[in-house]
Amino acid sequence: MKDSILRALDALYLACIWIAGGCIVLMSLFIPWGIFTRYVMGHGSQWPEPISILLMVVFSFLGAAAAYRANAHIAVAMLTDRLPAAAQRPLRGTVHLLMLAVSVFMLVYGIKLCVGTWGQSIPELTWLPVGLTYMPVPIGGLVTAVFVLEHMLLGSQARRPVVTYDWMPQEAVQAEGNL
Repeated sequence: MKDSILRALDALYLACIWIAGGCIVLMSLFIPWGIFTRYVMGHGSQWPEPISILLMVVFSFLGAAAAYRANAHIAVAMLTDRLPAAAQRPLRGTVHLLMLAVSVFMLVYGIKLCVGTWGQSIPELTWLPVGLTYMPVPIGGLVTAVFVLEHMLLGSQARRPVVTYDWMPQEAVQAEGNL
């Protein structure tokens, strides 16, 4: 049972990573297109900037959730790692509870924000409801909450192969150097 849950959470983690990476790739294509149409063609496209901003929002919220699972989020361990070992454990638990509270806040109020702004549209993208553009907030909150609960119930997953795909144990690095 635990293995199937961890595999499902690995898939969620990979989805976050791939979506965030896809957002970066698209932004790196759309921004130059906007510059090209404005300065070379003489009439700028209206969509690259707002779409790129939306992609950055998606990247930020899903990337932050993935970073939390990988124990790579700078705010998570900045204070706790500098304290004596006896104080670290209870404070880490407090950090997880606070992260869970922030995640639930993002989920609940993000949904309210989406519902409240669904009837509005972005001037440059009249076909896109503003409420849809805020969807990364509750989705990011939900995914982060899932990863916080995973950490609290199953322990840190920062050493799972899917998270550390490019990480090699020191013994493997030494053995590779001896070849």
